[in-house]
Amino acid sequence: MKRLVTLTACAALATIGAGLVRAQSDAPYTEGPVWAITMVKTKPGMGDDYLKTLAKIYKSTNDEMKKQDLIMDYKVLLGTDATPQDFDILLMVEFKNMAAFDNLREKADPIADKILGSQEVQRQGAVKRMEIREIMGNKLMREVTLK
Repeated sequence: MKRLVTLTACAALATIGAGLVRAQSDAPYTEGPVWAITMVKTKPGMGDDYLKTLAKIYKSTNDEMKKQDLIMDYKVLLGTDATPQDFDILLMVEFKNMAAFDNLREKADPIADKILGSQEVQRQGAVKRMEIREIMGNKLMREVTLK
């Protein structure tokens, strides 16, 4: 009986081990951080005005989020729009992984409230920014390193 239990345990371990080997990914890359990307189109002649706004609100909130280890980094990319429907600014926020989004709002809202003011003040600012820019879209993308 003892031998049967031992053989059964060995067979189970071999099956689990084979499953673990098969569970390893054969993807041609390794997963890295996650980027939250916002595509922005500024209205004609308003690019500098929008960047001044970003210097106040986007920079200060992201600097604090970085300080509190909620984000890894952030970037602003400025370019030209290829078509009248294209964006000219990319706002990029780097997160360690997808798990970084768990309960993020609970952690980020107090930062925004402290730096930017009440929810009503933040709403008013968002409406005012609509006069100088349009959000063309948002994407969540994972950085990968090719093997």
